[in-house]
Amino acid sequence: MFDFLQQKVNETISISEEEFEYAKTLFLPKKLRKRRFLFEEGEPCIYTTFVEKGLLRSYTIDEKGSEHILQFAMQGWWSGDLYSFLTGEPSEYNIEALEDSELLLITKESWDQLLKEVPAFERYFRILIQNNLIATQRRLMGTFSATAEERYQKMLKEFPDVIQRVPLHMIASYLGVTRETLSRIRSQITSGS
Repeated sequence: MFDFLQQKVNETISISEEEFEYAKTLFLPKKLRKRRFLFEEGEPCIYTTFVEKGLLRSYTIDEKGSEHILQFAMQGWWSGDLYSFLTGEPSEYNIEALEDSELLLITKESWDQLLKEVPAFERYFRILIQNNLIATQRRLMGTFSATAEERYQKMLKEFPDVIQRVPLHMIASYLGVTRETLSRIRSQITSGS
């Protein structure tokens, strides 16, 4: 169950087999069925989670009852609420499985131990966090400056697998548009307009 994690770690940093074997002892494997929650808004995020297989979504619901999707996390991605994970404060997000998923969970205590015992993992997580910050800033700027069609085209290019696996209303939520707007955009793209 750790094969994909090892592959992703080795794409970013170099660690020995012995170091990775130690790291494996700190993770908790978990299977999460489709439509089940890893955690819900108001609960602390006690794990940061690596997706070995499957697909998760992180989202919040506003006071009007509208969903706002922050992230889709597919195989090879990490998911969680970093602020809640680091501080122990209740999360503002829900994380739900969109498919039956196989996950690797690590607690804050085990994460700290991993960073102390295998310093290369500190570099690994720093790189992940800095890449996430860059992606978040770009997504935010795209929300301000790109049209809905440009945001959809970018998603098609960068995450074609997600487009195939996620219902349209969730893609619309992620893009910050209505389902009707997304349907119109998809129709225009299909007709070549």
